[in-house]
Amino acid sequence: MTLHETSKAMIRRSYDKRYATRWLVGTGIDIGAGNDSIGNYRPMFPMMSAVRAWDLVDGDAMYMDGVADDSYDFVHSSHCLEHMRSPSRALGNWIRICKPGGYLVIMVPDEDLYEQSVWPSTFNADHKWSFTIGKASSWSPQSINLIELLKTVVDRVAIQKIELLDTNYLYGAERFDQTMTLVGESAIEMVLQKRH
Repeated sequence: MTLHETSKAMIRRSYDKRYATRWLVGTGIDIGAGNDSIGNYRPMFPMMSAVRAWDLVDGDAMYMDGVADDSYDFVHSSHCLEHMRSPSRALGNWIRICKPGGYLVIMVPDEDLYEQSVWPSTFNADHKWSFTIGKASSWSPQSINLIELLKTVVDRVAIQKIELLDTNYLYGAERFDQTMTLVGESAIEMVLQKRH
């Protein structure tokens, strides 16, 4: 169970002007927003005009039914992809609803930092997948190598950034859900730009 991951990301994002001037600009959608939408932080992003928060009541985030192709300048999703039955299908639909030239900013838990070599996840029973930036092999039977996943969509998106979010991770600590701390991000963030 993660604790306000979008809110925690604001500290880090405030030091990187690309979020405010390029990646989170215009009208966006926040998939899996819950009560922690990126839209809550519009004052930090003066070029962000509006954000639609999308959650379970709006429909299946894997399909994004009812959302037209090329609808949004940006797509934001914090810790939602790991709940999808098919992350590749979900990612494909998230790309579909993003305008050409627009950006997708997506965070997922890192399997080593979050699950910490235990599967099924003991910290979130609804996690269907674990993620890694790229390893030769994984301890998780449900591991998705993001490098391999992104290879399937490079004809539609350009990869702008992939980052392991471990700045405040307590390496060597007794096993516990470090996302329950106020600053802990046990995650990976990807920024993708939809090709024209």
